[in-house]
Amino acid sequence: MNTDLGRLAILDKGQSRAINAENPTGEKGKGGMASSHLGQSRKGSPCIPQIAPGETAVLADIVGAGVIEHIWMTVTNKTSDRNPFVLRDLVIRMYWDNETIPSVEAPLGDFFCCGFAQGTQVNSIPVVVIPNRGMNCYWAMPFRKHARITIENQSEEAIPSFFYQIDYCKYDSLPDNSAYFHAQWRRQRITEKAKDFVVLDGVKGAGRYVGTYLALTTLERYWWGEGEMKFFIDGDDEFPTICGTGTEDYFGGAWSFATYDEHGKMEEITYCTPYMGYPYHSKVDQTVTHPCHDDDAPTMRGFYRWHLPDPVRFASDLKVTLQQIGVGHRGLFERQDDVATIAYWYQTEPHNEFPAMDSREERWPR
Repeated sequence: MNTDLGRLAILDKGQSRAINAENPTGEKGKGGMASSHLGQSRKGSPCIPQIAPGETAVLADIVGAGVIEHIWMTVTNKTSDRNPFVLRDLVIRMYWDNETIPSVEAPLGDFFCCGFAQGTQVNSIPVVVIPNRGMNCYWAMPFRKHARITIENQSEEAIPSFFYQIDYCKYDSLPDNSAYFHAQWRRQRITEKAKDFVVLDGVKGAGRYVGTYLALTTLERYWWGEGEMKFFIDGDDEFPTICGTGTEDYFGGAWSFATYDEHGKMEEITYCTPYMGYPYHSKVDQTVTHPCHDDDAPTMRGFYRWHLPDPVRFASDLKVTLQQIGVGHRGLFERQDDVATIAYWYQTEPHNEFPAMDSREERWPR
């Protein structure tokens, strides 16, 4: 599971496998056997032809021990012509070692840092999204007995041509201290004034918090990014052990991500780096045809922050929150905005059941 470049020359007894529509079991020597009009093994079944409304497709069902090392997925753009919110209507779930409740549950787009049902380019270490909506992740996902990944189509339209590949390595066993990958989506369409948004709660056991994706829709005027990210670790009650200095600070920025032109007009600058990024900014004066990005839509921003060299370690429990605080001509003020997040973490099992996910309509962007 150590992917440092210096470890690539160290041989182990792992066996590389891949699952996709042409080899849905990942069986050795069984890839690309389907036939097309070009003949056998000539792109006979490169995708799932269709996922019907309400259907849950099983993408991977792996027996034994191993580590998922890379996932690639994409949805045809033709889908968005009929359903522009498909990236929030599709729900990805992952189950480890025969558990009945998922360790990962999130809208497909948000899991890959594409909030607001809008594909965007992302360049980071664990998540990469390449034009046009080629969604990749490199989170190590270990399992000791079994791994199951599903995609549910909660839309009213069939999803045609769902492409995917899951690359994993089989092992005889894993180290005793291997923890399980988790990811959870939460949203408040209007946050409560002076009450911190809960990114993650109810985590029991030992583990490491490794990342946050934030899809923020600002609903009030003035600067929005003074809220602090808080980590309540191992029994913290009223006050956290780790408290940041502001939202733009947590995502690695400073001074409103701003540059100024010769007339003094401010412009926020987007960026992508290996560990933190601001890949998406929808401006209210932007004229495009996407129904959630017309002139009446509030401004939407997407951010990621990966705690790869600096994971937040916990031994017994963890809670993560984010304040909604802004600043204007009269100083700091409590805000109410539309906030959605994905929390990414590793922990020992079992894990607590996640809060019920919002309905598809409640997940749609404003």
